[in-house]
Amino acid sequence: TWRDYSAVVITPGDLLASVRSVEDFDLARALRKLAGPVDRDEWHMTPQTVNAYYNPTMNEIVFPAAILQPPFFDPQADAAVNYAGIGAVIGHEIGHGFDDQGSTFDGTGKVVDWWTDEDREAFAERTKALIAQYDAFQPASLVARAEREGTPVAEVPHVNGALTIGENIGDLGGLGIALKAYRLALAREGVSSVGEAPVIDGLSALERFFYSWARIWRGKNRDEQAELLLTIDPHSPAEFRCNGIVRNVEAFYEAFGVVEGDGLWLDPKERVSIW
Repeated sequence: TWRDYSAVVITPGDLLASVRSVEDFDLARALRKLAGPVDRDEWHMTPQTVNAYYNPTMNEIVFPAAILQPPFFDPQADAAVNYAGIGAVIGHEIGHGFDDQGSTFDGTGKVVDWWTDEDREAFAERTKALIAQYDAFQPASLVARAEREGTPVAEVPHVNGALTIGENIGDLGGLGIALKAYRLALAREGVSSVGEAPVIDGLSALERFFYSWARIWRGKNRDEQAELLLTIDPHSPAEFRCNGIVRNVEAFYEAFGVVEGDGLWLDPKERVSIW
């Protein structure tokens, strides 16, 4: 449902008054919620927002209209491209229902510890390895700046693996779900394996899949913004949401013939599979 902002007063030339009006509006709206039933149809993002989210209190995944366009989705694109784009996003949001936070809510949105102790321990053990992987990452742009300025690379800030673990789990699980879904789609068309899918523009199905995954993470930040996000953003930098994930996916090694000594090689014993 659309939100009515007519009560918000924007005063030209007075930023403080405008911000206070917005804050007053949000507070009044929140207080009104206390007296009424839960609106299960409420939107927490506008349709023109390129994003998606999982809401544990409603146990729902939401995809605003704006994300249903390239590079995430194109009705004219090859299936491998769409599965690695919007398919991985769908899988990511589903995965939030089973991450370090979503797993504390049940199917109706109540805070309930519905996992067994054994489940929780196994989950913690697997996530510990993923946290360690991300703790080792340093943004390439910040490393390059340190090298230009002659400052120690060891002093370049790292990704916070604990802060970003929920989103990293979502990325790893989401890409895995997307790949499984793509394989099921091929099977429905009579293609028994990804390797038998047609080659398009010289690229195999797996190559197209992983190139599409890489494409959705293209972006650019100022170094100052990159440093700030390392301290406050529960999402890892885009370069690691891309490359940090594929290092754990067996199909990536198959697609590009990655072998020991290559930049994205990860020893099989260190590869993490959450689900």
